[in-house]
Amino acid sequence: MSEHLDKIKESIISGKYKEIETLVQAAIEDKADLDQIINDGMVAAMDVVGQKFAESEIFIPEMLVSAVTMKKGLEIIKPLLKGDEIESKGTIIMCTVKGDIHDIGKNLVIMMLQGAGFDVIDLGVDMSTEDLTRKVEEIKPDILGLSALLTTTMPEIKNVIETLKDKGLRNSVKVMVGGAPLNAAFAEKVGADGYGQDAAEAVVLARRLVAAK
Repeated sequence: MSEHLDKIKESIISGKYKEIETLVQAAIEDKADLDQIINDGMVAAMDVVGQKFAESEIFIPEMLVSAVTMKKGLEIIKPLLKGDEIESKGTIIMCTVKGDIHDIGKNLVIMMLQGAGFDVIDLGVDMSTEDLTRKVEEIKPDILGLSALLTTTMPEIKNVIETLKDKGLRNSVKVMVGGAPLNAAFAEKVGADGYGQDAAEAVVLARRLVAAK
């Protein structure tokens, strides 16, 4: 069992996306526990990837390949699980705010959050405050992740947070923000609960915010 987990973990860390499906299938055929494959193999691997990125041992391309590798492995397991068998670490809505259509950073953050076991709902780019607050009310996520890459769209983040307050939704959802022109001081100023400088930091932040709820 541990040999299977070690191989799965190593293939994700190394980004060996051509091998992962075979390794996961072999573990399944050997009756390995599916929950252990996910948590001790895949999620644990992405934790290592996040740490390596944070310490500048690897960079965005390598992190992206590892995230894709993990996703390919997870697709093998999903059909074998009952609907509620994967224990979600929390539900997160992610989007780029109104007026901004950049999504590469957001998409990388989403893959890392999924790799860490979060349920992530991607609402895409150029998301209006009205539609966004309606989705928060409907889905009731643990966290709302807002991304902005343009300085001209940064005020929209504050607008979203203020609208959540006006609608009585702010206390029920944590708000984390990210994007090149943002920083921790901006996050504090607009009333967000935290700022993630990159995808690895976003995972650490999301875990902390969910634990604090």
